[in-house]
Amino acid sequence: QVQLVESGGGMVQAGGSLRLSCAASTRTFTSSNYAVGWFRQARGKEREPLSSISWGGSTTYYADSVKGRFTISRDNVKNTVYLQMNSLKPEDTAVYYCAAKYGAVSGLQNDYMYWGQGTQVTVSS
Repeated sequence: QVQLVESGGGMVQAGGSLRLSCAASTRTFTSSNYAVGWFRQARGKEREPLSSISWGGSTTYYADSVKGRFTISRDNVKNTVYLQMNSLKPEDTAVYYCAAKYGAVSGLQNDYMYWGQGTQVTVSS
């Protein structure tokens, strides 16, 4: 069982930056082949994929909506995956979730078995 906890959310003005963290509760997360993805869900909208990273960090995926503004990375020593978010826009306001899956990177949320509780990001104009 992998438990994930997101942190780093908050309120920021448009154009600002935030770094989200996704901490795993077990070393299984980093000792095995787990890919991690970030997703978000805005009020009244479906959850959408943003970015994902392979276990070794060599393979990444970005949705077009965040490409060039968000950067995913991971530190397997700290059991943590990060999402650096720059040039934030009001439309980035949402609850942000991280999730883990065994095996290859995927942009499909149904492929992910373990989910965190989410962290709120609010971008004001």
